[in-house]
Amino acid sequence: MSGQPAAGSPSALEVTMLTAVLGGQKVLEIPSLQVFPNEVLVVIGPNGSGKTTLLFCLSLLLKPATGAISYQGVPVADGPSTLRKRRELAVVFQESLLLNTTVQDNVTLGLRLRGVSGEKIRERTQTWLERFGVSALSRRQAKTLSGGEAKRVSLARAFALQPEVLFLDEPFSALDSPTRQALLEDFQTVLRETRVTTVMVTHDRNEALVLADRVAVLMNGRIRQIGRPEEVFSSPVDEEVAGFVEAGNVLHGVLNSQSNGLVSVDIAGRQLQAASNLGAGTRVTVLLNYEDVTLSMPLPQTAPSSARNQLRGKIIRVFPVGSQLKVYLDCGFTLASLITRRSWEELGLEVGREVVASFKASSVHLIAKR
Repeated sequence: MSGQPAAGSPSALEVTMLTAVLGGQKVLEIPSLQVFPNEVLVVIGPNGSGKTTLLFCLSLLLKPATGAISYQGVPVADGPSTLRKRRELAVVFQESLLLNTTVQDNVTLGLRLRGVSGEKIRERTQTWLERFGVSALSRRQAKTLSGGEAKRVSLARAFALQPEVLFLDEPFSALDSPTRQALLEDFQTVLRETRVTTVMVTHDRNEALVLADRVAVLMNGRIRQIGRPEEVFSSPVDEEVAGFVEAGNVLHGVLNSQSNGLVSVDIAGRQLQAASNLGAGTRVTVLLNYEDVTLSMPLPQTAPSSARNQLRGKIIRVFPVGSQLKVYLDCGFTLASLITRRSWEELGLEVGREVVASFKASSVHLIAKR
């Protein structure tokens, strides 16, 4: 999925000067936002950031206080045109919101309301129930479904509509881990096959990495950064965004030299090398992904390495993170590394042991402090 528009083609969806007010408080302020044809845009942000409100405005379920919303370059006006356009969209909510009837009836309902012919209803219903692995449940009452089954039916119902744009509000948040992972993989495959333009909101970093062509970080009702997932997660624009996207180690220092695109950063008296054109004396926030820090045992002399940064430190704490371990070091400042349990065992690591933390200058991301 490229996420890029064809030359000269209008955006699938565009908003300008959008604001939303709830309870007398302005909760959204979006000067501009484009969603390109066939892309998956994932909006992430902390609770209360305005993600769901933005989704409801874009899907025409909530009227914004100000601003214009256009589909395929055509503004959506108040009145009947809003209802007509809404019928060309599909929304999957955090709760499955299935009617107290059969699975099949739930999937066919939207098609019947849109006046789709009986034969097409049968074809689409069967296709999408099979695609999401719930065709055997077609005659089951929706209230008897598990959470994962209900979510699959909700997705089948949405895709059967063949929407112009698909909207999803935290669709996997209430599922247990194995169910969520299996559905996420199926959903990713369907998005790749159909190339339906999609806007999804979530607070889950992994969902954004797996699904998104672009990620928009929404904080306090404003889009703080938007770009490809690898750009947003590795190069956040400021410390607040870095904290939310879990960019890794967040340190603070000052540049004390710069030469040919390589700088030396002083952090608590220790020197780090980083690739940057910032000038000496600049105070910076230093971001370093946990995965970019490798650990090794100290040798009598420095071993050859492509990593410019090699710091000795002592292990002070270990914390399990899924199948990996987050290892905290005292290097004169606290530095963390994410390693496999196998690496921990093979190196014979333990709290109190001295190790060498290595990372490349190109792995260090600097943000100048204002």
